[in-house]
Amino acid sequence: MEQRIARFTLSGVTEADVSMHPFATEDGLGLSLTRYKRAECDDVVLLVHGLTTSSDMFIMPEHANLVNHLHDSGFGDVWTVELRMSSRYPYDTETHRYTLDDVALFDHPAALAELRRHVGDRRVHVITHCLGSVSFTMSLFAGLVSDIASLTCSSVSLEVRTPAWSRIKLAYGPALMEYVLGPPFVDPRFGASPVLTRGWMLSRVVSPFHRECRERACHMLSFMWGGGRPIYSHDKMSPVTHGRLPDLFGAVGVHYYRHIHKMAKAGHAVKYAPRDPRHAALPDDYLAAFRSGEFQLDTPILLLTGDENHVFTDSNIEFHRVLETTDPGRHELEILPGYGHQDPFMGKDSVSEVFPQVLDFLKRKAS
Repeated sequence: MEQRIARFTLSGVTEADVSMHPFATEDGLGLSLTRYKRAECDDVVLLVHGLTTSSDMFIMPEHANLVNHLHDSGFGDVWTVELRMSSRYPYDTETHRYTLDDVALFDHPAALAELRRHVGDRRVHVITHCLGSVSFTMSLFAGLVSDIASLTCSSVSLEVRTPAWSRIKLAYGPALMEYVLGPPFVDPRFGASPVLTRGWMLSRVVSPFHRECRERACHMLSFMWGGGRPIYSHDKMSPVTHGRLPDLFGAVGVHYYRHIHKMAKAGHAVKYAPRDPRHAALPDDYLAAFRSGEFQLDTPILLLTGDENHVFTDSNIEFHRVLETTDPGRHELEILPGYGHQDPFMGKDSVSEVFPQVLDFLKRKAS
């Protein structure tokens, strides 16, 4: 399909003052926040993307998007963050050894500090997706971020469950890419690589296993994240979105997969390298203090997941059960019929099928 939407465009947000707010992490990366302000509001909302995506997933111009919907619903001050995992930065096409511990320790606290510098002590609600959900919840349960009025986690959070085929790829894929196939990342744009390059060949190996569509970027995303199946329900996605997947999803540095694999084996979020002195401030097990009663969770959580989630399966359902054991009725679970992993925030009908549940939760926690 012919591309009609500019890459990294901000045109999807209407009637708002847009401002950029760069900040630096303690380990030396430049990241940024974008503020979309339509009106003064006592309740500020921060949107957090996952790995391979960026804030683009919340501001898509081809259909109603979450930022505009929040504005229309009375939340006039909305922010998005670009973490080190963002496709708007080059970090994932470089050789690195970043883990989700780095995101939890360095990215989220720095982002919240910069946001607080502008909004003061107003209530802050956080909506997260994918590994943005995992890493932000890690930061919250480690006590590195606090005073969060509400948290919404899409697809996964501290319980990490994946299909069996995904666990096999997570176990062997990073070494295969880094030391045999190269390069040290996987990119949905490999399908458009020059003929006979390694990316081109990998794409041609992957595509025959995906008969659901003819878009090579979609096949690569299923290979990168799915358990052999697409990461979203095709009927939930606009054809325009499906045609510009390479603009909405970036490369994945394969070292992140090693950390996800360790978590999937444990069943929940754990530190990747317990002996790494850089992460001494982080717990080895992110749920241990909560389960023992040493950590008191003050933030109400809404857990979202599609019933066709082929990336993190029933992770959020299991995490809701964990939360219910200590504080029954405080936290909420929404299972979205017909949705997968990525489409709850990017789907063409999310404005009527997903956003109302999120807005209902936000309004109740804003009062």
